[in-house]
Amino acid sequence: MRQFAGAARFIYNLALEQRRDWWRQFKAATGRPISWSSQSREVSELRASTDWLAAVPRSVCESALRDLERAYAAFWRGAGFPGFRTADRNRTFRVQGRECPTRRLNRRWAALRLPKIGEMRLRLTRAIPEQAISVSVRQAGEKWFASFSYEHDAIDAPMPLEVGVDRGVANTITLSNGERYSIPASIRKTDAARRRGQRVLCRRKKGSRRRLKQRLLVAELHRRAGATRTHWLHERSTDIARQFGQVAIEKLNVASMTRSGGGAKKRGLNRSILEQGWSIFASMLEYKLVERGGTLYYVNPAYTSQTCSECGSVNAESRKSQAVFQCVECGHAAHADTNAAINILRRSPAGVEGAGYGPVEAQTGAMLTHRENLAA
Repeated sequence: MRQFAGAARFIYNLALEQRRDWWRQFKAATGRPISWSSQSREVSELRASTDWLAAVPRSVCESALRDLERAYAAFWRGAGFPGFRTADRNRTFRVQGRECPTRRLNRRWAALRLPKIGEMRLRLTRAIPEQAISVSVRQAGEKWFASFSYEHDAIDAPMPLEVGVDRGVANTITLSNGERYSIPASIRKTDAARRRGQRVLCRRKKGSRRRLKQRLLVAELHRRAGATRTHWLHERSTDIARQFGQVAIEKLNVASMTRSGGGAKKRGLNRSILEQGWSIFASMLEYKLVERGGTLYYVNPAYTSQTCSECGSVNAESRKSQAVFQCVECGHAAHADTNAAINILRRSPAGVEGAGYGPVEAQTGAMLTHRENLAA
C-alpha cells in the first residue's frame, strides 16, 4: 500500500511539473495544451518501461491525474495553485470500485480485496454500499483507512425552516434559535499532548530510533485529534441539514484571519480558530444541504457581533463581553453569539422570507449563495 501511495504521488508530481514548466514546449510541438488524455497516454508508455510502476494498478495512476485535473479546475475558479505532494502529508491512493469487492464477515468486520494486493480485514464504521464508484485508501499515523465513494438520490425534501449560524471560539457553533455547541474538550487535551510531543521530537537526534518512535507518537496524536474533530463536525452539520432547509453563515476568510504575526497572543488565537474547524464545517454543511435540496447562504460578516438584533443599531459598546450583548440604544440583552446568529440569518434571503426577528431589513447586497461563492 505504501508503494501504491508512492506511485500515485510520483505520477501527480510528475504531471504537475509537466503542466507547470513544459506547457509552452508541448503546445508548440503538438499545437494543443497538456490535458488529462495526453498525460494518460504518457503514463501508459512510462508503465511499459518501468517495472515498479507496472506493478501498480493503472487506476491508481489515472486517479492521480484526475486529482490534478480537478486541482487545476479549482485554480481557474480562483483557488490556489496546485502544490506538490509530499511523503509526510500525502500517503493515499484511489482505485475503481469494481476492482475492490467486499465481503461481510460479521457485524463489525468485512474483507476488502485490493487489486494486486489481495484480501485484508476491514473494521466497519458504517454499512458499505453495494457498488462503490471508487475506494480511497490512506495512511494516518500507523493505521490505514478505506473510504467508499458512491452515488445516491436526494435524501429528503428540504425542511421549510431557516436558521443563522455563528462560528466562534468559545462556542464553536451557535444557532439563531439559541442552541450552542462546542467541540469536545478531549481535542484540546490531545492537541496539548501533541505540542508537548513535538517539543520532545525537536530534541531527538535525527536518524535515531527514538526520533522515529517519537515521530510516530506525534502523528498518532495528530490523527486522533483530527478524527475526533471531523466526527463531531459531521454530527453537527448533519443535524443542521436535517432540521433546516435554508442556512446562513458568515463568509469568512479563515486563511487571512489565522495569518501569523502579532506575538504570542495572536498565535494562541490563530490556534484556537483553527482548532474549531470552521472551514471544514462550512464545506460539510454545504454538500449535505445540497443532498437534501436545501440552500446555504454566505453573508457579509461585517458588524454582525455589534448590531442589535432588536433595533438594528450598531455600536461596539453593546458587546459587553465575549458572551454578553446589551444594546446601548434600546437595552435589548441576549447572548452575544445568539444575537450575531440572528443578524446573520436576517442578512440572507432566508431571513427576508421567514417570519423575521425584528424590523431590520436584510442586507441583500452583501450575501452570496454557495453556487456564486464557488464560481467566485
